[in-house]
Amino acid sequence: MTQEELARKAGVRRETIVFLEQGKYNPSLKLAHNVAKALKAKIENIFVFEE
Repeated sequence: MTQEELARKAGVRRETIVFLEQGKYNPSLKLAHNVAKALKAKIENIFVFEE
């Protein structure tokens, strides 16, 4: 899946996906849910919480 396709399915711009991949953006719970749903994965398998 391309960044553009993931962005479209998650309801955000491609740049947001780029920032997520680079670790420069912490997603909201809604965005994390939308990305996980688009990738057919669990949120905790995609995003790691670090204190």
